[in-house]
Amino acid sequence: MYELLILVAFAGLAYRNLTVHEDEFANASRKIGDHIGKLWDIAHSSMRENRMLRAEKALLTILKIDERNAAAYNRLGILYAKQKEYRDAIDCFEIASSIEATPSSLHNLGLIYYETENYEKASIAFEQALKLEDNLAARHVAYAKVQEKLGNYKMMFQELETAAKLETNKETLSLLKRAYESHGMPEEADLVEDKLKKLSKQSSKPKKMLRPQRRVVV
Repeated sequence: MYELLILVAFAGLAYRNLTVHEDEFANASRKIGDHIGKLWDIAHSSMRENRMLRAEKALLTILKIDERNAAAYNRLGILYAKQKEYRDAIDCFEIASSIEATPSSLHNLGLIYYETENYEKASIAFEQALKLEDNLAARHVAYAKVQEKLGNYKMMFQELETAAKLETNKETLSLLKRAYESHGMPEEADLVEDKLKKLSKQSSKPKKMLRPQRRVVV
């Protein structure tokens, strides 16, 4: 009986210690999370204010705490790209993509490769981004531009046409029209020009004011 009481007491003590340790771990995790959150705020506000060194320090501190933070690598890549430090930007985007391949990190990687005239790698990055997310016109436009550099004109037209279908606006239609014109396709260019004119008329029409319905309050 005495041994049983000792065993129960020991079990109770062990459970209490375990609970204390779990609480300490939860508090530590919460503090780390709060600290990272503050660092993110510093990074975002500093980039808006063009205080790049301060933003860089905040992001590097986040990566010291969490070395597999893909979002921090992606944001750091954007920071380096803005400063035209393309080699460092590429490294950051490549690490971000290896940790967590997102459409934005792959697209950003493609943009830097395009900027540095590494069109083959840019094409691969844009293609991977499109496989993950293909419903944004901007991604298709970027892919079209690199295909033009590579001389893949058929693919270029396909991508620009897709972009114009996804977002039928002045920007996408104008890009498609110029592409047709520069490659000696006047009939196709005229068709796009007609769409541009219709779009312009629609946007210039004054919108009808809808009168509120009259209701009798009983």
